[in-house]
Amino acid sequence: DWATARNNLGNARLRLGERGGGAPRLEEAVKAYRATLGEWTRERMPEQWATTQSNLGAALQALGERETGTTRLQEAMGAYRAALEEWTRARAPAQWAAIQNSLAGVLATMAERESGSGRLTDAAKAYRSALEELTRERSPMEWATMQNNLGAVLLSLAEREGGSARLEEASKAYRSALEEWTRERAPPLWAMTQNNLGVALARIGERENGTQRLAEATRAYRAALEERTRERSSTDWATTQNNLANPLARIGERENGTARLDEAARAYLAALDVWTRERQPREWATAQRNLAATLSRLAEREPGTARLEEAVRAYRAALLELSRERQPLDWATAQKNLATVLSRLAEREPGIARLDAAARAYRAALEEYTRDRVPLEWAATQTALDKTLALLAERRK
Repeated sequence: DWATARNNLGNARLRLGERGGGAPRLEEAVKAYRATLGEWTRERMPEQWATTQSNLGAALQALGERETGTTRLQEAMGAYRAALEEWTRARAPAQWAAIQNSLAGVLATMAERESGSGRLTDAAKAYRSALEELTRERSPMEWATMQNNLGAVLLSLAEREGGSARLEEASKAYRSALEEWTRERAPPLWAMTQNNLGVALARIGERENGTQRLAEATRAYRAALEERTRERSSTDWATTQNNLANPLARIGERENGTARLDEAARAYLAALDVWTRERQPREWATAQRNLAATLSRLAEREPGTARLEEAVRAYRAALLELSRERQPLDWATAQKNLATVLSRLAEREPGIARLDAAARAYRAALEEYTRDRVPLEWAATQTALDKTLALLAERRK
């Protein structure tokens, strides 16, 4: 009949849209499903109505992921929730779990485009609902996928809420996924999840004293690098090298010696061997700043000026990409950090050139570090500038 034909048309257009047919095909699918729902009402055909609501949700979700804003995603959420009115856990457990999983994906995407934690909390709740039914025994690979997705949502929640509780939950979800996504069975997924686990552990470690969690993070990243080689995927390799460098640098700050800081510097340089300014400008600039900070800390524990010279070059490289217009406070922070390194170089060298350069960098930072906007940073930078100018005057005598 007519409704069946419209539903079949929607299915065909949805498949085409998902395979690369683009938004026009997905729009046709949405139109066809809505037409079908005009005939297949919940009262007359509840099962078909729920199926069509689910398919409508999938088409709207695919559209929403390709568009900015959240209008389509909100419509997809409405369609999925409508399907759940008929597909209850008691009546249709498999369909209920599948819709909970799809709903969680929509909520997580919406959360990326909105502030607050409400959508992420709802997404975590939906994933956990789905996991009650889609158990490891029944659907091991789907279970692992949902555990990984739950971990990602919890990681995002931790960024917005603070504290370590969500990070602990995220690390638990990632470890659950790794029980099924083993290196032998699914090497790329295993490596991806090891990297994700490393992120969660590193963030816990940053919020705690000691180095245990940071050390666990480095082990997870190094495990990921066993599969994420430069030859197989240079981008993933560089990302993981950069991620590895972060906890190594934090461990280096908390321990004596230079070994961990040296490892961190090498890992940042490895990432920068792939991340060029032309291809990944933002990541390149961030890695240059982190490398500079690590080299500066190394210089505190080593004699000579070589590490400080390297730090100056790294900060200046970062400032080529950091724009005062786009990122005023980041730009000011890099200027201040550059000035600090130049001042330390001046302490180990005669002459006034380094002090002159430091004074210029401090003044640049103070253009954005105003007393009204960031009083503490302004005061610290002004004090450092005054000391630099006093030393400069002394050497000019």
